[in-house]
Amino acid sequence: MGAAMRRIAFLRMTALGAFSAGLVCSAHAGDATRGADLFQQNCSPCHSSEPSQNLVGPSLHSVVGRAAGSVAGFSYSSAMKNSGITWTPDQLMAYLKAPRKYVPGIKMMFPGLPDEKDRENLIAFLATLSVSTGSNAAATVSQAKEEGR
Repeated sequence: MGAAMRRIAFLRMTALGAFSAGLVCSAHAGDATRGADLFQQNCSPCHSSEPSQNLVGPSLHSVVGRAAGSVAGFSYSSAMKNSGITWTPDQLMAYLKAPRKYVPGIKMMFPGLPDEKDRENLIAFLATLSVSTGSNAAATVSQAKEEGR
């Protein structure tokens, strides 16, 4: 089996785990494999999926459940640092539709993903980025929901 096929199989397994762990709520159930393609096309020119690897934008590893503006070593805009956002699937859905409208004053120039299904798929992939390394992102998301974030 080639590397691409192993990656797809891995994404399918981790996406299933993310959904069963409650990372992606049923209202936003997406396809992580399609989300990986969307990440490659739209996000990877500026963002890494690897931990602690910032590019033009911050690493998106373990983004689901993380506080906005909190990646060490990345220079965020004041707007993002002071947004008070925790990146739950619902927050990501709203943000990814039109980032500059959702958080005015951010540095990111990406116009957004207007298609809801594309956003669901991308979020499903982003959820796999923390699950795949053994991080307890499900607990982080649950904790954020309990705290009302």
